[in-house]
Amino acid sequence: MRYLGAQNGAVNIYESDDYVIKKDYVRVRVLYSAVSPGTEGTMTKTSDDDIVRLGYSASGIVDAVGEGVENFQIGDRVAVYGAPYVGHRSQLLVPKTLAVKVPDKVSMTDASLAGLGAIAIHGLRQGELQFGEICVVVGLGIYGQLIAQIAHNAGMVVLALNRSASRAELLHDVSGLKTYSDEVELEKDLAVLSQGRGADAVFLCAGSGASYLTDKSLDWLKDRGKSVIVGDIQPHYSREKMFVKEIEIRISRAGGPGRYNTSYERDAIDYPYGYVRWTEGRNVGEFIRLLETERIHVNNYFDTPSKLETYQDVYTALSEKGAAYLTHCFTYEDIDG
Repeated sequence: MRYLGAQNGAVNIYESDDYVIKKDYVRVRVLYSAVSPGTEGTMTKTSDDDIVRLGYSASGIVDAVGEGVENFQIGDRVAVYGAPYVGHRSQLLVPKTLAVKVPDKVSMTDASLAGLGAIAIHGLRQGELQFGEICVVVGLGIYGQLIAQIAHNAGMVVLALNRSASRAELLHDVSGLKTYSDEVELEKDLAVLSQGRGADAVFLCAGSGASYLTDKSLDWLKDRGKSVIVGDIQPHYSREKMFVKEIEIRISRAGGPGRYNTSYERDAIDYPYGYVRWTEGRNVGEFIRLLETERIHVNNYFDTPSKLETYQDVYTALSEKGAAYLTHCFTYEDIDG
């Protein structure tokens, strides 16, 4: 089995033994894995002597099913999410709680973005919005794009901002939404749409270099509005602004309830449906449903998939300012025979 890992700040391809199937797990022959540029860049920069396996979102074919797994069988098309079980690897061993079937109508390249989609969905849920309410999405990388699309199709009023006009135009082309690269223009429209009251929620999906936006978001919010941090951004809020409006600050933790919980992930023990409606696994399933019903579109966000050996070119291209694409899919179809 081949996998992509980072060690002492450098990325390489490594070899390891194939996985042996075990109870409550499915083994997956990977077709595609999706790159999360920001997360993987940070993991690479902070890596030390221990190899860090990169990636967390993929799609493939089930080739073995462990005892206790009832909803999957060999040959099923699946989307899977969640490090350390999922990554840029030719084979995966995944807890049944982190795998979702992919219908024939959905392409496996699109399905490989399921982990990214789950993160966006959970981020949007943190806003607790109802249809007709107004949200501002700041930062139109992959998470901002997906949050804006999903919110729009859920009946919310979406104002999406990115200082890079090309990112704003990309969302417009994909969704038909009016987008903004100028804060002043956004503020004018927000004042009209909200009758001067402000947005119900602001989703901060920008990178760490835009921390001023956390405080700026308070100006755009209504009284008792929500500022939701989704991206890798350092929060810097003015206490006075927060106090005057009694703003609620929320942080979105990855793909939803269950993430980083050993009983849910490692031990594959699902949360009761009646108590936890949207676990990280069920958010993955919802992303796949949105793709199947064509409520969202993601194929404009990545170029033609390439082999794992192209990783250096891929990471370089995605890290460039004004990059043409937001993510990339590695393909494994011809690897390991």
